[in-house]
Amino acid sequence: MDVIDRFADFAAHIAPPEAALAAARLCLLDWYGAAIAGSGEMPAAALRRVLPGDGPSRLIPDGAGRDPRTAALINGTASHIVEVDDIYRPGLYHPGVVTIPAALALAETENASAGHMLRGIIAGYEVGNRIAQAINPAHYRHWHTTGTVGHFGAATAGATVLGLNADQTAHALATAATMAAGLRHAFSSDAMSKPLHAGRAAEAGVLCALAARHGATGVRSILNADSGFIAAMADEVNWAIALEDLGTDWTICNTTPKAHACCGHNFAALDAVRHLVQMHAVEAEDIQVIDVATYRAALEICGNPDPRSAAEGRFSLPWCAAVMAVEGSVTPAAFSDDSLGDKRIRDLAGRVALMIDEEAEAKFPNARSATVILHLKDGRNVKQHRPTRKGDPDDPLSDTDLISKFSALSTPVIGQSAADSLANSILNLSLEDSTHGLRVRDLSD
Repeated sequence: MDVIDRFADFAAHIAPPEAALAAARLCLLDWYGAAIAGSGEMPAAALRRVLPGDGPSRLIPDGAGRDPRTAALINGTASHIVEVDDIYRPGLYHPGVVTIPAALALAETENASAGHMLRGIIAGYEVGNRIAQAINPAHYRHWHTTGTVGHFGAATAGATVLGLNADQTAHALATAATMAAGLRHAFSSDAMSKPLHAGRAAEAGVLCALAARHGATGVRSILNADSGFIAAMADEVNWAIALEDLGTDWTICNTTPKAHACCGHNFAALDAVRHLVQMHAVEAEDIQVIDVATYRAALEICGNPDPRSAAEGRFSLPWCAAVMAVEGSVTPAAFSDDSLGDKRIRDLAGRVALMIDEEAEAKFPNARSATVILHLKDGRNVKQHRPTRKGDPDDPLSDTDLISKFSALSTPVIGQSAADSLANSILNLSLEDSTHGLRVRDLSD
């Protein structure tokens, strides 16, 4: 049986345990927070203008109707804008922003139960996460995994929500493989292409699933063929590792929700800065230099010492480290015009020195580590090594942390009452419930 057929058979017969369903509810809550926070930002705002219409699927948070493809595109894009979306660490992958908007859009269109949607989310996470892990880190040299592998996750989610059989699901996945795209260079500058990768993958997943339901076929050998996906986008892979515990070990339970509103490659260093500032009662004015030693990809992607926009700031380790030292946290407000003009932060960002740590490099991508030294003006040097990031499975956020994060992201947009109601609905979602109860507009009226 080919790899695609194995994944398709799994999705068509998925029976997740309660632990996976509980994890899916938390991932859904985390995704809603990201989507609400990004809903009014560019480029999601532009997509709303250029893609008007009506339909059974709803945009977040206002509930405007669209067809399922458009809803998945806009909601997926919105949820990837402010960089608070979840991560699957071994795969260098953001599963939620591609999987959940596809599952939600089709569940609303089909009037499917919450159980169908949750099973679709879990199936999409499992297939996407495992393909992402199998092809990385080589794939990540040039490709944005969320934009590429996200097509598989979204197509699997869509096929599962629609109740496709294994044969139809295999064709949806095979078609998704030839649509997959998203270059890593898209997030190396002040541009808006990166969140579009997520939205486009979610939209394509919806399309592939719907087309497969009506008989559209794909080349089922496309992953491993000489001119196929792996040959074009990665090195050799060991599919046995990706498949051996499929259906028994649920990767959705090992998701990393973000603890900071920026690129996840910054996180280990930010955790270290926060620890040192708190442990040693350091004020930002006390710091002469911040040394950060971490893995190569963090410096390649987040090495910009002088960001001039929100997009650049989220991918600037010097900026985020300085914000952490000055403000004590890195929230979406860290990238506002006022913050970007803060002379204290900009001055300190200019005194952040970055270097590669060979031990951290050797452990990447299975561990994201960093060592930070604060050189203080009184002559003291204080040091912290972070072997992992807050939020990773080996240092997880609590459910209370996740609820607080959701509230902080959503309340400024929809109000405290609506945020509390939505969180309660998601966390108590039963398999028999309707997904229509998750519409933010209904809750905030």
